[in-house]
Amino acid sequence: MAHAGQELHGQDGYTLRLISIEPELLQMEATYGGTGQFPPRHYHPSQDEHFEVLEGTVRTIVDGEERSHEAGEMFDISAGTVHQLAADPPARLKWEVRPALRTAEFFETVYSGEIPPDLRERFSDEVVFLL
Repeated sequence: MAHAGQELHGQDGYTLRLISIEPELLQMEATYGGTGQFPPRHYHPSQDEHFEVLEGTVRTIVDGEERSHEAGEMFDISAGTVHQLAADPPARLKWEVRPALRTAEFFETVYSGEIPPDLRERFSDEVVFLL
């Protein structure tokens, strides 16, 4: 079960630390260390995201528009907004998701190394991928 303090490790030097998990707020810190490739286009049906770039440069594509965010900048992505996020490593950012729903469990599942075939259905309240 996902818990505060847990570190999840993805591909290419990516680390996601779960700072706090409460029903109304999931707080995380992401560190990018590799090539900074974009994940698939997706949106969150009922969750808002808030980001603060702590180090480096974070790149976003929001509703088809690409933008770079430097250390010290903050930005938000509203529920229902199609987006992608990556970084020009090394980079680090603070990340908040409201409400938390089962997003921590989603990340724990994704970074476990074995993605279940029902991932998209299981976490459809948290994320919808546009493939």
